[in-house]
Amino acid sequence: MVWVPLRTTRTDRRAPLHAPATCCTTMSLEWLMDWSWSLDGLRDFIATGIQSFRDCDATALAAVACLLVLFVWYCYHVGREQPRAYATVNALMQSAEANGVQNGYVYCHSPECVRCTHHDGLNQKLYHNLQEYAKRYSWSGMGRIHKGIREQGRYLNSRPSIQKPEVFFLPDLPTMPYFSRDAQKHDVELLERNFQTILCEFETLYKAFSNCSLPQGWKMNSTPSGEWFTFYLVNQGMCVPRNCRRCPRTYRLLGSLRTCIGNNVFGNACISVLSPGTVIAEHYGPTNIRIRCHLGLKTPSNCELVVGGEPQCWAEGRCLLFDDSFLHTAFHEGPPEEGPRVVFMVDLWHPNVAAAERQALDFIFAPGR
Repeated sequence: MVWVPLRTTRTDRRAPLHAPATCCTTMSLEWLMDWSWSLDGLRDFIATGIQSFRDCDATALAAVACLLVLFVWYCYHVGREQPRAYATVNALMQSAEANGVQNGYVYCHSPECVRCTHHDGLNQKLYHNLQEYAKRYSWSGMGRIHKGIREQGRYLNSRPSIQKPEVFFLPDLPTMPYFSRDAQKHDVELLERNFQTILCEFETLYKAFSNCSLPQGWKMNSTPSGEWFTFYLVNQGMCVPRNCRRCPRTYRLLGSLRTCIGNNVFGNACISVLSPGTVIAEHYGPTNIRIRCHLGLKTPSNCELVVGGEPQCWAEGRCLLFDDSFLHTAFHEGPPEEGPRVVFMVDLWHPNVAAAERQALDFIFAPGR
């Protein structure tokens, strides 16, 4: 079958081949309307298209080519410098193997680490990170963070001795040593419903302990007396893959928490064990943007947590929420036969830190930034 071209009353339906083509697309549409789709018509169509392309202005073609090259370069450049994704803890597993994991604990080797190193240029560095974030996203909602970074030295030096975060203080947050369970109700209830799951995985891990060695994945912390062991799943915003594989159900549970801090250096999740006779020296946490949650797994008698001078006791299967930027200590003075005090510890966002602020703080305090 051969299509016969329709005749129109237009007198300018064909542009002469020697005239400059205003647009290759316009010429192609004219030929599609006026020629049949026979083999001869197709051949003439291709020949005419080639001629039209040759007649296009060389300068215009060069400009289009330059713009195309610049566009490709821009896409590559933006792709390389895109900020880290603000994902849940699950997303951290893929890249953490290469981040200095030793014996299941992430050791900091960088002198630029905001969490572990204090230096005179810290505020300037934080302000630079905030400016970079605002340039890529927005200054909207950044008032408190901007104010906190600008006057960080004054805030930290003028704070009462009962509360002195070591690294970063966000102003205008409600201040109290302990928080009610309703502060992060969803996550508290989820942790408590999974109490038996977490306890079973701890008991499997604890069977590896002996009197002569520290099992792989555990870290011994310095204390004035006794022994304090921790088994990190997330340490300073970095997942510990080997440990997570040994506690798969507890690890998956972290991904279900709505307010878990998993993407910045202030986020941790671990099993904390105090042997009988252990005292943890009084100390301050690094920031007030988080609340620390302790889910009691094993709670012998004569064990206490003291925050801001107020003592509290743990209870098995129950969560205890506190602000560790207050001066705090913990001790286990129970008899040896009752065994260790064990809690599952996870850092949650302070309920009064807004979503936009959380995203910005994840960017500013990203591990390794």
